[in-house]
Amino acid sequence: MPKFSPQDSKHSSNQAIAMATSRTSHIFFISLLLLSFILQTSGITEIGTPVPCVPVATGDCYNKPEAQNLKIIAFIAILITSMIGVSLPLFSRSVPALQPDQDLFVLVRAFASGVILATGYMHVLPDSFDCLRSPCLPDNPWKKFPFTTFVAMISAVVTLMIDSFAMSFYNKYNRTKRVETSKRIIDSDDSSCKSTGHYHAIGTIDDEEPSEQLSRNRIVAQVLELGIVVHSVVIGLSLGASQNPCTIKPLVAALCFHQLFEGMGLGGCILQAEYGNKMKAIMVFFFSTTTPFGIGLGIGLSNVYSDNSPTALIVVGLLNACSAGLLNYMALVDLLAADFLGPKLQSSVKLQLLAYLAVLLGAGGMSVMAKWA
Repeated sequence: MPKFSPQDSKHSSNQAIAMATSRTSHIFFISLLLLSFILQTSGITEIGTPVPCVPVATGDCYNKPEAQNLKIIAFIAILITSMIGVSLPLFSRSVPALQPDQDLFVLVRAFASGVILATGYMHVLPDSFDCLRSPCLPDNPWKKFPFTTFVAMISAVVTLMIDSFAMSFYNKYNRTKRVETSKRIIDSDDSSCKSTGHYHAIGTIDDEEPSEQLSRNRIVAQVLELGIVVHSVVIGLSLGASQNPCTIKPLVAALCFHQLFEGMGLGGCILQAEYGNKMKAIMVFFFSTTTPFGIGLGIGLSNVYSDNSPTALIVVGLLNACSAGLLNYMALVDLLAADFLGPKLQSSVKLQLLAYLAVLLGAGGMSVMAKWA
């Protein structure tokens, strides 16, 4: 009769988690394609119907060939910067000072968490307000009710629900696998005892299963990437559709800074999730390519897409509001609160103060970028 080892249970658990993450990635990719279709079809105005609410840029600030060259530069620069940012923490294991249990890693993570917090409050949320309160939309209902803050609030609550239900699922799954593995070991040892006349001791398998904290880290990494990817596509779409070099030039530098440090925050979460190389590669790929994907989509739709189309404004505004609520919740609850209320920072007042300074630097730097992006 074959024996079942704790490693078999561990492999089964990790395989189930990987399959769940893979399904999430596929569903989200399909959602991106649907979003692309919605924006493409809704952004086309009727032939001969002008959009009078926002004037078209003229003179030096409207140069289609120059804008096209800048967008190609932006595509390459943001792709490279994104890959560097999200990959840096994943290679930090080879640097002793950047191990997850070291003080320097905690400070870098605090800085990146500040960047993510400011992204939600200073970039994504104001963009949603601009879209949903645009003069291109009718006053009723868009100016009669604060849709941006309402949707952001609902998004934060839904994120909490995802956190809670996902943790319940993982914990229940792991408990079930532990029970099944224990029964298999007992049955195997009983059979061996009957045939050989001796009994094998049953070792504990709790250490072989993903711990509750590890499951938590994996959920945080997945949900955080979801929020980042949503607003990254929207940002890239806006840049790709623009024909204004005066807007694109500062936006490229700001987005490179944004992607570098936001990627470091996500990369730190992926590192702590302890995924296998395949899952790490998938998450790095999605983060690195979503903003360039949005730029490419915007370039392709630049002749027919109108960011002043009412439907486009509503879709982008609501997506930004959802992303802002998710990012703000993740930054405050899953990143900052988890770190500052955890044993590492609670055991050292000096490290807490340095971490707060790192948060303020990250949030402050990202807030300054709001002047251009």
